[in-house]
This record gives sequence, structure tokens and C-alpha cells, in this order.
Amino acid sequence: MGSSYTTLRRLRLGKLKIVRRRLLQHYEHQPFISLLAGLYSCRWKRYQRQKTEPGECCCRWRESVFFILLVVAFCLSLVFLYFWGEAKNDYNDFDWYSYKGLGYWFLWSLLILVVVAVLFSYVALLLILAVCLLSEGQQLYLHWCHKGVMLCVMIFFIAALGVLSKLWGEEWAAVRLSFQVTAPYLHIGALAAMTLLSWPVALYFVRMNRKLSQVLILGPYIAVLLVLYFLPLGMYSPCIREKGTLGAKPLLIGHRGSPTLAPENTKMSFEKTIELEADGLETDVTISYDGVPFLMHDTTLKRTTNVNEIFPQFSNMNAALLPWDMLENLNAGKWFIQKPPFSNMGSLSSADQQTATNQSIYKLVDFLRLADRTNKTVIFDLYRPPPDHPHQYTWINQTLDAINEAAIDPKLVLWLSNDLRDEVYSLYPGFQQTQGYKDSIQHLVHNHIVKLNLPYSAMNQQDIRTYAAANITTNLYVVSEPWLFSLAWCSGAHSVTTNSVHSLKRMKEPMFLMTPAEYNLMWILTDGASAFLILLIFVLHWWRERGFSCCPESNEVSDSGLYNTFKTEMDMSVSEDGYGKSVPTTPSARPEIMGSGEIA
Repeated sequence: MGSSYTTLRRLRLGKLKIVRRRLLQHYEHQPFISLLAGLYSCRWKRYQRQKTEPGECCCRWRESVFFILLVVAFCLSLVFLYFWGEAKNDYNDFDWYSYKGLGYWFLWSLLILVVVAVLFSYVALLLILAVCLLSEGQQLYLHWCHKGVMLCVMIFFIAALGVLSKLWGEEWAAVRLSFQVTAPYLHIGALAAMTLLSWPVALYFVRMNRKLSQVLILGPYIAVLLVLYFLPLGMYSPCIREKGTLGAKPLLIGHRGSPTLAPENTKMSFEKTIELEADGLETDVTISYDGVPFLMHDTTLKRTTNVNEIFPQFSNMNAALLPWDMLENLNAGKWFIQKPPFSNMGSLSSADQQTATNQSIYKLVDFLRLADRTNKTVIFDLYRPPPDHPHQYTWINQTLDAINEAAIDPKLVLWLSNDLRDEVYSLYPGFQQTQGYKDSIQHLVHNHIVKLNLPYSAMNQQDIRTYAAANITTNLYVVSEPWLFSLAWCSGAHSVTTNSVHSLKRMKEPMFLMTPAEYNLMWILTDGASAFLILLIFVLHWWRERGFSCCPESNEVSDSGLYNTFKTEMDMSVSEDGYGKSVPTTPSARPEIMGSGEIA
């Protein structure tokens, strides 16, 4: 009897050891899941979590709602991050707009970029954790702290998109244009994400017992996947073209000189532009109270001069209402060192810093003489003086007098102002008449227009070609980012006005340039690889969930089989005389085997 009892006990202990070994094999990835669940739901211990059984949903309905909200928050943050990333070309415009409203200069564009990047990273990390937990078959329990922050993030991005769409709605044009060069690569990224997402989708699709649940899981996924597979059929990019059809590189016109290297609209700024071998110079012209044309973009002087120090009582006054003898005494360069206007400015040498701090307001006549000596074309926005200005009706004449005094070659002048255009053309037929908006070719030819000066948002390859056929060239402003310059190049623009002559000058060909054959090959290979991997993942999950083994000699069991085996073996280990205590069935409470062979 004692021998039989001992044998039975050893048999039970042996079976317990086998079950324990299998459990350890099954949970060998548990630290990874503990990390995922700890970060996502602050549940660091195994018994605090719950694994989904076959046929069960990923989480309770409340958690499902928060998971959907998490996906929405991710999409909103992604849209805003992409929007703000593509708006980088116009960060200076945004900061200047903020300056006009707030009254002081700050790089708000850079601050917003940092905040958006942090919030996007936070939401993306939560979503990645959720998808990883779903891939491991774990129930989702988003911690209440994450829920609160996620809702705040959603409200922030909804409000931000609404405000920017109202105040800066034209910037959506940059997003629309960006798709013409980035869409092929966004397509690859979207397919990669959908391929990775197929792992949890396939897992829950195979595990669901009801057809309706399987349709609800697989239907939206397949719909999105098919849209992505055939999306390239509707894509358009001027940078997808046959070899040998690309036009000449657009000419570069320095916007207020080189404002990232020197104070804007100063002698130093234009000299830097000339050193970089730019093709033209752009500026803004204001008429002083005593009739002297000078270069100034802002209505007031407080951003780009030291007027607050010298004449504080005139800091908010229109610059055109001050005489030249006061204007020429102002410093127009110290602000550039004290409050850098761009976030991507490089460090200046000590010599450049010294030169920048000694800049003064530049007269139009001196600017024109510099352009004439270096054979650079010039284009300028001519600001009409305010109503109480003595030259409100003679401002065109004052500008023409400065052009005569500078004795610049008329062919170098791109005359942009529409005021008194016929009179100006009759006096100076050598000027290149330029218009700032699109019009019919008949009207342009009748008004002797030879160039259009358009915002880059009006870029259209077909229009540019149509105007070029009538010998009317197109200049786009302000184009500073390489991707936008690449698009202008592929679209056939003749020239661009830019803040970044130094960087665009180095470009040898457009970014994202490829032939239709190369694009089709990339499209087909990407779709094919994605479809193959997704099919393979679905087959693998079907194989695993049906209890088949990839290796015939393997002795491992499936999840449900492991649970049933564990429960059976544990039940068998308990004798009829209560030899043992009731044994917990949770993995964290499994029995421990003592070194002496006894059950702890």
C-alpha cells in the first residue's frame, strides 16, 4: 500500500513538473507583455491582466470606445503634424502674423512644432502599445490618466485645426501640393502600417466564432486595404516623368536678400545674395514723408530697427510718416542678432555679426545701383503711402525718379505695380511688365505682360505651360523648402522667390524625381509584397488556432489545450482525502515545487 501510494505521489509530482515546464515555456515572453500592459494600463502583475479566449472580443465596450477614441486622436495628431510639417516653408509668415497680433517677436512656429511632435509621439506610443497587446491576445484596459490626457489631446488638435483653418486656411494649399511629391512614399508607409496591423486583425478574425463578428473585423480592414492598393491609379505628380523631359532649373530671386544669413532688406542681405550667385533680388519699397523711397517690409519700424531706443514715441507710427533724416539714423541690423527671425539659421561668424549690427535702412537708389553693377534683375512690392502722406498721389513718380537716378538697365526691372501701368510702359518700354495674378492670355498680351508673379499656392503645371507657350514666364513666391522647389521645377516654373538661395543653389535635380516605369514597378512590388505577407499572416494564425504544429516533432500545445491540460493535471494531483489544498488556476498562483520533492 505504501509503495503504491509513493508511486502515485511521484506520478502526480511528475505530471505537475511537466505542466509547470509547459507553463514556463508558454509564458517565456511574459516580461514583454508585462511591460506593454504596465505602460498602457499600469497593470504590471500577471494576475491583474486577462487574456482573451477564443470567440471573445478584445475588450469591454467601454474600453472599445476609448480604443476608437485613441485611433481618432492618433489620426488628428497625424494630420496636424503633417500639416505643420509641410507649412515649414511659411513659418516666417506665421511668426510675422503672430507678431502683428501680439506686438513682440517670438518663434511660435517652432514652439508649436515641438508641442505637436511630443503630443503625437505620446498618442502614437499608446496606439502601438494597444496594437501589441492585441497581437498578444490581451484584454485592453487603458489607464484613467491616459484616458484624460488623450481626450485633452483630441480637444487640442480639433481646436488647433479649426483655428488655423480659419486664420491660415490658405496653408492647406501647401498640403495639397505636397501630396504631388510625397504621395508615392506615403502610400508605401500606409501599406507597411496595414501589413503590420494584419497580425492582430488575423488573430481575432480566426478566433471569432460568429460570422458577423468576423465580417465586422475583416470588412473595414479589407476595404481600406483595397483603396490603398488601387490609390496610385488616381495619383498625379509632375515629378513622375520620362527622362529628358525635365525643364531648366528655375532661376533664384532672393526674397529681401538672404534673410536667413543677414538682416532683411539691408545692404548686407543683398550682398550675401549676390555672393551666392542668385539671379535676382526682391524687396519692398516705402516712400518717406519727404519723398525718399527706402526698403521696408513692415508698416512700422519696431521689428527690424531700434526705433524703440532712438524714437520710442514713433515706434507704432507708420514708417512712411517719418522723414529720411530720422530714418537713416536707425540701426536695421541689431535685431537680427538679438531676435533671430528663422529657426533654421546657422551660426554667424564674428565678422558677419559685426557687419550685421552696423546695418542701416537701405535707400532704393542704392539698392538699384548695386543690382545694376552686378547685373541682377530686381522686383519690388511698391507700398502706397497712407492718406495723410504728401506723396500719396505721386508715389509712382518718386519711385521712377529713383530708378532714373540709379541709371539701372531698364531690362533688369520687373515692374509689378498695376497703378499707372500704361503710363509707366510708355515712359519705360524696357521694363519687364509683371502682373501678380492670373488672367487670360489675351488680356496679358494686350497689357504687355511678360511675367506672372504668383504665390506658390497658385502653382499649376498646365497653366504654367499655357502661359509659357505665349512667351509669358512664371515666378512663384515664396519657395524655400527643397520639396516645394522640386515641385516648382517639375511644373516648369521659370523662377522662384526664395529665402534659401544658399540651399536651393546646391540642388542638382528635383527631389522625388522618377520615371513612370520606376513608379509602376515600385507600386506593383509594394502591393504584391503587402498582399503576400498579409495572406501569410492569416494562414499562420489559422494554422496555429486550429492546433496544428509547424514542426511534427514538437510537443507544444495550443493556448486552450494548455489551459485544459493544466486544469486536468491539477485536478488529478489532488487526492480524495484532501491531500492537498485547492489549487489556484491563475498562472501567477501556480504551485511551487520544493527542492525535497514536496508541494509548497
